[in-house]
Amino acid sequence: VQLQASGGGLVQAGSSLTLSCTASGRSFTSNFMGWFRQAPGKEREFVSCITLTGSRTYYADSVKGRFTISRDNAKDMVFLQMNSLKPEDTAVYYCADDGYYSGNYYPDHWGKGTQVTVSS
Repeated sequence: VQLQASGGGLVQAGSSLTLSCTASGRSFTSNFMGWFRQAPGKEREFVSCITLTGSRTYYADSVKGRFTISRDNAKDMVFLQMNSLKPEDTAVYYCADDGYYSGNYYPDHWGKGTQVTVSS
């Protein structure tokens, strides 16, 4: 499975960005898709994930109310709408695929990251 993320960039605090991730190389629709991020000098952390039908979404407390995850199964894509961005959202954002959620998200596949930089 290959995951290609895009949509990162340099924005000012308070701005919005939408990240996209396209999955390829598999013949099934994964149960979960999601996002993690890693800030400089910090460990990778969970951001959000979504179930197959989109009926359930999960978010880290730090992004609740500001970020929205969605997916398009026909295109095998997952999106992360990020609003009211803060400098502390600066990180490399990684797309993740399949796996399971049990208090945290444990994906089977990882994509290469896309850089999001939020200036104050």
